[in-house]
Amino acid sequence: MSNSPDHHARSMLPIPHRKVPGLTTYDAKDPDTAFPPIEPLVPPEGAPNVLIVLLDDVGFGASSTFGGPCNTPTAERLAAGGLRYNRFHTTALCAPTRQALLTGRNHHSAAMGNITEAATSAPGQSSVLPNTMAPLATTLKLNGYSTAQFGKCHEVPVWQSSPLGPFDAWPSGGGGFETFYGFIGGENNQWDPALYEGTTPIEPPATAEEGYHLTEDLADHAVNWVRQQRALMPDKPFFVYFAPGATHAPHHVPKEWADRYAGQFDDGWDAQRERTFAKQKEVGIIPPEAELPARHAEISAWDDMPDDLKPVLVRQMEVYAGFLEHTDHHVGRIIDTLEELEILDDTLIYYIIGDNGASAEGTMNGAFNEMANFNGMAELETTEFMLSKMDEFGSPSSYNHYSVGWSWAMNTPFQWTKQVASHWGGTRNGTIVHWPAGISEQGGLRSQFCHVIDVAPTVLEAAGLPQPTMVNGVLQAPMEGSSMNYTFDGAAAEERHDLQYFEMFGNRGVYHKGWSAVTKHKTPWIMVGQTMPAFDDDVWELYDGNVDYCQAHDLAADQPDMLAKLQRLWLIEAVKYNVLPLDDRTSERFNADLAGRPTLIRGSSQLFFSGMGRLSENSVVSIKNKSFSVTADVEIPEGGAEGVLIAQGGRFGGWALYVKEGRAKFVYNALGIQEFATVATSPISPGRHQVRMEFAYDGGGLAKGGDVTLYYDGDAVGAGRVDATQPMVFSADETTDIGQETGTTVTPDYTPPSSRFTGKIHWVQIDLGSDDHDHFISPEERLRVAMARQ
Repeated sequence: MSNSPDHHARSMLPIPHRKVPGLTTYDAKDPDTAFPPIEPLVPPEGAPNVLIVLLDDVGFGASSTFGGPCNTPTAERLAAGGLRYNRFHTTALCAPTRQALLTGRNHHSAAMGNITEAATSAPGQSSVLPNTMAPLATTLKLNGYSTAQFGKCHEVPVWQSSPLGPFDAWPSGGGGFETFYGFIGGENNQWDPALYEGTTPIEPPATAEEGYHLTEDLADHAVNWVRQQRALMPDKPFFVYFAPGATHAPHHVPKEWADRYAGQFDDGWDAQRERTFAKQKEVGIIPPEAELPARHAEISAWDDMPDDLKPVLVRQMEVYAGFLEHTDHHVGRIIDTLEELEILDDTLIYYIIGDNGASAEGTMNGAFNEMANFNGMAELETTEFMLSKMDEFGSPSSYNHYSVGWSWAMNTPFQWTKQVASHWGGTRNGTIVHWPAGISEQGGLRSQFCHVIDVAPTVLEAAGLPQPTMVNGVLQAPMEGSSMNYTFDGAAAEERHDLQYFEMFGNRGVYHKGWSAVTKHKTPWIMVGQTMPAFDDDVWELYDGNVDYCQAHDLAADQPDMLAKLQRLWLIEAVKYNVLPLDDRTSERFNADLAGRPTLIRGSSQLFFSGMGRLSENSVVSIKNKSFSVTADVEIPEGGAEGVLIAQGGRFGGWALYVKEGRAKFVYNALGIQEFATVATSPISPGRHQVRMEFAYDGGGLAKGGDVTLYYDGDAVGAGRVDATQPMVFSADETTDIGQETGTTVTPDYTPPSSRFTGKIHWVQIDLGSDDHDHFISPEERLRVAMARQ
């Protein structure tokens, strides 16, 4: 850092303008006319460029950089020129980790106690970032940094995720990023993503058939942005946040990358875990005295898995390994660009290999379509079905996930997985810091306890910037993390972050000066029907991390006083940081009314107009587990019309009402496994008509079927049957569109280019019934109400 004085008052942002006193002349031509030069706002001299790379759902033992089987040469290259951290921690889930990373505050403090889709009205769970916690990007931008984000943003409250916002929580809205290119939500189809540029929805520049892949596209945009920033603003540092959707499911990767790992996992996850553990000791990532914890009974041994399913299980892991290597390769393209521009040494790089532990949300059998498990319908994916799809895993026709067993192995040497915030398998992620201009040691290992909330204060200290006390007129809460800069040249320095709570879905724990007290409450892969104990009945474990790196020896019975001390400390921290009340509900939290969060749409009816689109599932009334109707007021030209009237979801689950060969047709696609179609018996004649579909739900529980009736102007013209429905969610990334369908299509009856309706749509309306199909109002009354809205 330079010692030159910085005259800006940077603790108040935006930096207040200071008027410079002096002579004001009457005539600008007067020789005494002089003013100070207009100087662009820049950070203090010596402030580095900053690049934060955050991968998704990568366990500690996955990457080769931390002893795992998946080759990550870019991460290894950065580690060789920087530092590896083997006690760096996240929150155990994606959106909470990202909120914590970008604010320097604990995730409950920042109102992100869970994912946005499960937000409640509790202060620690609302998903609404308090304005007392300005994001790091805002602080850097207001201090003169150029800022850009590429990839995943899962911090937008679901009721603010429509194309009309509000955009306060969007990266380029209130998030502090001047440029954003990526997606909003927890995951996306890597072959056909729902992209945004800023706040504008856009379509991918190419198709999967043309070689498109999201990670490559994100890297292209990041590389081009950095080059342009250096060309136009070489004196201004940048902050780039690169957060690809990889390696979150679906595990999508070109086949040749997966094929690189053919045969490497044939002996299963137990053997792979032992192999990784040995490698971690060999390269010094973990202490030589570390012991590997035993496999829990809830995780099946490889030898106990059905032999006929094992080829599918092996392919799942080959695909995942290829996916991680492919991701690391494209991160490497950004690193190469920094080197080509001769700014690599002056850039502070965080390469955080995972926002939580490896994901166990794919069931013991894995999944060809992970939405099957999210809907409690995993049994539809039989062994026979999986075998028939084995060669398609990772391809555009899949929405795949790997087995719980592989997740467990990828979290070697720790217990448990993503979502389990109690144990290191859910929260300890391998991390690399590379900054030759600020770190003298190359290839070093750091073992001080660190947490993702430490990143923001580290960046500010490296840039010579204070934590702001006021931003946009709002007094700021102090950051809750501790700067990691003291570790850069202090391998033996005493750790400064020595107290940290953890909580997710009731899984909870606390770390204090080497010791950890933890209790697992909920199993991640049981999505529906899990019976959980009362919180007071949870069994706590105690570990001495000073001698037990892997949490292998439970000392709770031997040292009850220490356990009680840490349990009390957890409760104190929980009260301090808005963790209470504990909330282990699952399906209830996805219901906005039960959860107590706002909804964009209220009531039992929703009106749409032609051209509306990219409406997330939370922007549309839910038609799940109830009767409903769809009414479209259309004009058919002479010669007939074709195309989509309304479609929700896509290839991996959803429904559509459309016109095919002149006739109305309704298709319900259950998880991409079963398709139920109802076709009108006659074409729609030219002129203005009401086309309606009524679905009469069977009732009697979730995921039931129902009867379908099609109408033209109140006259029945077709009937059919849907035998099964999706009770919880259609898709995490597909949307609702009017007059066409974007993304993947609900049915192969049409493609996105041919889905545009060739007639005229005046309006489309969804009306909800109940779980009893006798409660529909009459067609005549429905038409009268709809026409009155015109």
